[in-house]
Amino acid sequence: MAAGRLAADDANMRRGGSIGARIAGARGFTLIELIVVLAILALLLTIAIPRYFAHVQHAKEATLKQDLNVMRDAIDKFYGDKGRYPDNLDELVSTRYIREVPPDPITDSASTWKVLPPVDTDAKGAVYDVKSGAEGNGLDGKPYAEW
Repeated sequence: MAAGRLAADDANMRRGGSIGARIAGARGFTLIELIVVLAILALLLTIAIPRYFAHVQHAKEATLKQDLNVMRDAIDKFYGDKGRYPDNLDELVSTRYIREVPPDPITDSASTWKVLPPVDTDAKGAVYDVKSGAEGNGLDGKPYAEW
């Protein structure tokens, strides 16, 4: 039995092959197969990545709208309770109308909010409204500064 195997291995060696090459060739992938798989992956990524970034941008804009609504509601409640507007956004935190000043999801900073003073000159306080300090336009074409 062992003599038959040795004879077959000798015949393979005389043809220029080796036992290791024969085994490795049977288990591996060819270069063409790897290139085809990589091309398919590249095609799928070119479709998926733009959609991913559009969804991330949409999520940031939804968060921005929610944060603006929460802060504006807190400003209105502060005015209803105290009879004046807050002097800054941190006053809403210190009086527990909000837990913290949320970061602007577009700029990733809590210090970029634009604070608008009251239009009524007789009103006390400095924060009548708050807007995003982010540059650029949303997916709807409206500038972030106008939200």
